[in-house]
Amino acid sequence: MLKSACFYPLAALPLLMASNLSLAAEETDTTLAAYAAGYVAGFTCSATFNGNKDAAAIREYELGGIYPLIAERVAQLEAEVNSEQRWVRVNYDNGKRSRYSVWRPKLGCVDLPVGASLDNFPHVANPFAGDKAAQQDHGGPWQEQPTPLKPSQQSALANVVDRAFSKHYGRGARTSAVLIATPEHLLAERYLEGMTPATAQRTWSVAKSIGASVIGAAVQQLLIEVDEPAALENWSHPADPRAAISLENLLHMASGLDSNAAGNRTDRVYMGGGLVSDTATESALEVAPGTRWKYANNDTLLALRTLRERFATLDAYLRFPFESLLDKLGMQHTYLETDWQGDFILSSQVWTTARDLARLGVLHLNNGRWQGEQLLPTNWLNYISTPAAAQPPEGAPGYGAQWWLYNERFPELPNDTIAARGNRGQFLVIIPSRNLVIVRRGYDLAGEPGFNEHDFTRDILKALDSASQL
Repeated sequence: MLKSACFYPLAALPLLMASNLSLAAEETDTTLAAYAAGYVAGFTCSATFNGNKDAAAIREYELGGIYPLIAERVAQLEAEVNSEQRWVRVNYDNGKRSRYSVWRPKLGCVDLPVGASLDNFPHVANPFAGDKAAQQDHGGPWQEQPTPLKPSQQSALANVVDRAFSKHYGRGARTSAVLIATPEHLLAERYLEGMTPATAQRTWSVAKSIGASVIGAAVQQLLIEVDEPAALENWSHPADPRAAISLENLLHMASGLDSNAAGNRTDRVYMGGGLVSDTATESALEVAPGTRWKYANNDTLLALRTLRERFATLDAYLRFPFESLLDKLGMQHTYLETDWQGDFILSSQVWTTARDLARLGVLHLNNGRWQGEQLLPTNWLNYISTPAAAQPPEGAPGYGAQWWLYNERFPELPNDTIAARGNRGQFLVIIPSRNLVIVRRGYDLAGEPGFNEHDFTRDILKALDSASQL
């Protein structure tokens, strides 16, 4: 059953969401070299085969402007791309070692572990082998829908979008896409030169909110309940206090688990070829579940691991998000990437488009209903929008179930505004009272003020309101 649930100053948000910005590295030089090679292999693979980007764009945007932990090492590495077999190899350590990333339909690229070769790939699950990727975006649900905006509104909105593609909303901002929509109409849509509505980009932590939606689909199908214990096999010993952690604790970022000083440090999974089952499930409790809010990638990874252990087979689990949610929404250019043992890395590693994110937003505006079918519980929007018991500090957005809340703490926005947010300026903002979805994608520069989505959202609303009164 669903239970009642619900930041830091805006300038501090990149430190919460970006991996590796806040701590000096403790890894050995050998590990950092493997991380850098894995980063280049993984991002080159995903950007090439998920996003159809060329080498120059990948070097500038995917591999440029990144956090400093591995930036210098990344700049010195070259990727070998096999377009026919869809894999990428990066040699490092003077050519003595290699990292591999291999593409799979729907699941995107999987990073093989350090020491693995292409001979190991046939042992990686590939349930959609043979599926063909869509080339163009189908345009729904907005196809052939004329805009309801007056010319003055269109002009005012265009001015805001113009500013979004400048440095107006942040010195380090590099916008790649903006989309503003209602369930019926695309009000505004613009892309960086070279990108199209079918160009997928990594979501980073926007993936967390996508993951919550997958769990919502499982709740709708009575496969799981949010208030039941996570009951992971790794926590099944009768002396293990982690048995008290519920799925809801994980969705609320309130597991109480030790996630080091910065809970967003999951480098071994993100670029080291590590496993969710080797990292996230091994942490010990620090505090009682539900008593502390702490932004932690592992909480999201564990929430999805909880869902996985409800399935009889890995194949059924890997198919579930697509067959129960994404395919039904027409999210044709969305790739949910996994580790090499099949755990979704839904804390960060999703590649998708602005339109696909907007479709997910519209589903929430429609209270989980799509083309006559109830995909999410009817009260799921209310659930994810309700403040959790343990909250981030005052002066920053609140937190619900894997969604940020712009509630009474931010009077310039409607009290029901929620957002999915990710590193380098990825934002999906939903405002139910205005029947509005706002998407901004970017490649913001590490170490510089990023895109301010609060001010952008405020200015969109002002443009629509002021122009409508002319």
